[in-house]
Amino acid sequence: MGRAKVIPVRNTLLLPYQAKWVKDKSRLKIAEKSRQIGWTWASGYGLVSRKSLRDARLDAWVSSRDEIQARLFLEDCKGFAKLIDKAAKDLGERVIDDKGNTAYVLALSNGLRIHSMSSNPDGQAGKRGDRDLDEFALHPDPRKLYAIAYPGITWGGQLEIFSTHRGSGNYFNQLIREIREKGNPKGWSLHRVTLEDALDAGFLFKLQSKLPADDERQEMDETDYFNFIRKGAPDEESFLQEYMCIPSDDASAFIEWGLIDGCTYAEGEDWDLTLEQAATKEIYGGLDIGRHHDLTSFTAVEKVAGMRPVRKRIDLQGMTFSQQEAVLYPWFEVCKRVCIDSTGLGMQFAERATERFGKYRIEGVTFTAPMKEELAYPVRAAFEDRTTRIPFEDDKLKSDIRAIRKEVTTSGNIRFAADRGTNGHADRFWGLALAFHASKTAITNYGGSLC
Repeated sequence: MGRAKVIPVRNTLLLPYQAKWVKDKSRLKIAEKSRQIGWTWASGYGLVSRKSLRDARLDAWVSSRDEIQARLFLEDCKGFAKLIDKAAKDLGERVIDDKGNTAYVLALSNGLRIHSMSSNPDGQAGKRGDRDLDEFALHPDPRKLYAIAYPGITWGGQLEIFSTHRGSGNYFNQLIREIREKGNPKGWSLHRVTLEDALDAGFLFKLQSKLPADDERQEMDETDYFNFIRKGAPDEESFLQEYMCIPSDDASAFIEWGLIDGCTYAEGEDWDLTLEQAATKEIYGGLDIGRHHDLTSFTAVEKVAGMRPVRKRIDLQGMTFSQQEAVLYPWFEVCKRVCIDSTGLGMQFAERATERFGKYRIEGVTFTAPMKEELAYPVRAAFEDRTTRIPFEDDKLKSDIRAIRKEVTTSGNIRFAADRGTNGHADRFWGLALAFHASKTAITNYGGSLC
């Protein structure tokens, strides 16, 4: 249907890189891969094929990124069992140990079971059999997960680890570097597939065969699709990491990927408050101002039980101040306090907001180097202490957080900056930092405290 130029020689179920992974019988195998190239799907096929054999031994234990992915993986396994004409029964969610850990369970006709669970490492403890650790680098503690899962194959089975990268300091990247740079002491079988590799193997043809006829990607060839994905990434660093197997450099980042991933809401978790809901809670706002080239980015956090989770995110661009005010002023109404970037264009916006809401609710913040330092460190501390939560799906916020770099000038001063070419001024990061600042700034108002 589409314009893909690379057509597989045979219309097989698996593309060559998928088949190579499935056919690899190594006791330990690991893959660094691009996102969305059918790897988890192929792993499900391989697992069902192995565990359905008459002489197969031991169950399989799958660790997915979250509960939703765990359920989807099992659904794929059910489909593959039907495809290869093997009887299987979905047993639903079952308690798998005396600690209350649960898994979605598929029972095969030979008596073996496939257990698909979310990322809690403790759920892997004490289990024997195959291990599949999906999106390993995105787990909150990959090293702990590996330490618990590895002993499970002592009496047989395979350990499969596959993931996109998540920073140079992540344990997944340490394993990859150990293979390449230190002689592979653990004996891994290493696979590597970038988006470019997948396209060269016929991935776009497979994708277009599944897409609706009117999907815009039907008109793309492999080069078009590669550029389409690249342009859609939040920044070049994210593209290289997510699609080209090049981990981000944590050494130069102010906040590491591991800290960011440890502070996200669960996928699909309801975090986005309405105005009516926010009016009943202790909400603080931060606003980084822009007009044309930069964003106006508003973030609202809730102060609750020692936490400051993000409860609202609004990005505006190419709008007049009056248009921005129409969108943002209702949120200022429900905030206990709002800190606004009053540098440059922001000065006028902060003055107008102060006239409307009063100096006890609105604080203008001028972005000097010392002030940026005062704003930035509490953000990192919140991620280190895991006292904040950010939306799982908000890749642009994550990208702006990653973009911040702490630099030391020739005169010995500290400055915080972002690469304007990819992330502007990291407006979303500063909106978050200003919201944290608002939640900490105690202002006495007629004998009472707003914070």
